[in-house]
Amino acid sequence: MKVFLIDADNLSSSAWIEEAFNSLEVTEGTLAVRRAYGSADNLKGLAQTMLAWAIRPFVNLALTKNTTDVALAVDAMELACQTPKPSMIAIGSGDADFVPLVVRLRERGIRVICVSERTKMASEAAHAYDSIVYVGKEVSNVRTKPAAAVPAAVKKSAARKVAVKAVKPVPEMPPPAKKEPVKKTAPAAKTIRITEVTLEQILDAAPALRSAQVQPLGDIVKDLHHAKLIGKNAVSTRLFKKFPDRFELSPEHQPNQVRYVAS
Repeated sequence: MKVFLIDADNLSSSAWIEEAFNSLEVTEGTLAVRRAYGSADNLKGLAQTMLAWAIRPFVNLALTKNTTDVALAVDAMELACQTPKPSMIAIGSGDADFVPLVVRLRERGIRVICVSERTKMASEAAHAYDSIVYVGKEVSNVRTKPAAAVPAAVKKSAARKVAVKAVKPVPEMPPPAKKEPVKKTAPAAKTIRITEVTLEQILDAAPALRSAQVQPLGDIVKDLHHAKLIGKNAVSTRLFKKFPDRFELSPEHQPNQVRYVAS
């Protein structure tokens, strides 16, 4: 059995998930278990993709602290304890929070693959996985694996072949520079209340809306999260409904697209 568990708050683009499935099915074969975990807004934005690939959605609890990572990790360990256990588990996230999970899965003899957009791949997490599948327009389907360490015997053999060069005198080192006082970093910007958000702030945070073309709701919500205009677990449709004459949401009951109506 082969499993693909997607952190939809991290691997949040329909195009990325399409690329991931196309790549994994070529290299790994059929994925028996397909699940996506995330906030209600992000999962709504991926509704068409989940329908096309028969992915089961798992909405995280609407708490002050995001619960997506824990929900995914719990299900992964539950699957790893089944008989027979999965031969491969792919985790759709480059978040370093999953490293302890990856280590435990590998200890149980399960091959673990990471699927991530390159800019979201945590460098400290790369060596934990058996392989990585990168997605995105510029780096589509690039598989990498940490380079193996060169054995000491090989290093010594290569060193013997290098001609010995004359040793140059070591220049006198200047006195150590004085350490500058550590500057305190400014506290992270807080998310403002939905009632305080203006139309111009929305358009500045998500400039794609100014084209007046239909945009994927999930992509726009990601821009709003980045600009701290809405919280990670906030219902984004409330923000657009503040301006009913300026934004069109579709479909009506479970919107996954939004369009700006210029005045």
